[in-house]
Amino acid sequence: MPTAARPRILVVDDREDTLFAMESALAPLGYPVDRANTGDDALKAVLRGGVAVVLLDVLMPDVSGFEVAHYMARLEQTQSIPIMMITGAGQDPALALMAFELGVADYVVKPVEPWVLRTKVRYLYETSLHLHALRERLRTYEADGGEEGDEEGTTPPSPDLPDQALPRPA
Repeated sequence: MPTAARPRILVVDDREDTLFAMESALAPLGYPVDRANTGDDALKAVLRGGVAVVLLDVLMPDVSGFEVAHYMARLEQTQSIPIMMITGAGQDPALALMAFELGVADYVVKPVEPWVLRTKVRYLYETSLHLHALRERLRTYEADGGEEGDEEGTTPPSPDLPDQALPRPA
């Protein structure tokens, strides 16, 4: 049986030096990292699938981070992918409010300490994997007609769970 590729972290920024710095800071985690230089490229990457977390620059030319987050929130395929918005615009409560209203998981102001970035990304990545696994178990359970238990003897998930995306943590 072939193994599926490990989900990736997508780092999105229009500046090459920032992409390099983010990749370097995340390298000790050992997670696969992809990069995108534009909002359009970011949307294409998440629509291809296999993305566990998106680190998204707020202010980019053409398609902004806000537009990417808004689009991802509207699509069932991408709405459960946690987004960490990262900005070099300084402390701006209005931008932070806009980000959280879009449902992003975190909003961070540059410069970001590498250990802080790794800690936050590790949490979002692992949580994303667990949520995906739970959704797959629920789909399997529903497809099997709700039969009791599984080969490990664990209790199946409750069939009355809502069939919608869970809200992103604030």
